[in-house]
Amino acid sequence: MPTGKSHRYLTAVFLFILSTAWAGDATEPIALDSLEYKIEIARHERLLKVRKSEGVTLAPFASDGCSGGLSAGWELLSSALPEFAKRHGDRPPWESCCIAHDRAYHAGGPSDADARASLEARVRADEQLRQCVTETGEKRMPVLVTEYDLSPDQISRLYRNIADAMYRAVRLGGAPCTGLPWRWGFGWPPCD
Repeated sequence: MPTGKSHRYLTAVFLFILSTAWAGDATEPIALDSLEYKIEIARHERLLKVRKSEGVTLAPFASDGCSGGLSAGWELLSSALPEFAKRHGDRPPWESCCIAHDRAYHAGGPSDADARASLEARVRADEQLRQCVTETGEKRMPVLVTEYDLSPDQISRLYRNIADAMYRAVRLGGAPCTGLPWRWGFGWPPCD
């Protein structure tokens, strides 16, 4: 369960994401990188302190697929709707993207990273997740265009929206030292 400090952190990040979501043109995010840095850098410093503590080791890797109930919900939906499962499988088509993202989050960045490099590694991992989900849509496009009578542009837009929503979710809920099970560095013991 997140502590009072974790709730304050998540509130700050939530407000940051709302403030950066979109302004004017619905496709152009506002860049407030310095605000994000100020909100998050102390958490990366705390994680590095935990990682350097004597006797602390990285737990074995484990993944829940796509966190936040996405894989579990997809599995439930596919078991309830056989036609959905037949068309899309019992796991999200981009689940491999989530597992690769979990691997990066598990370790919490390179072993020799300072706090800034840790933060930058997290941003890269989140961006790679977004790109991977978008690429999954491109790979599935021929089947989806035929199956649903949608244009390639509609499929691309749909997958970009899914990828952007996932990106925003991991930016919001994935910072280190939040107490959340999917946090950056979740393979390390929780921060004090």
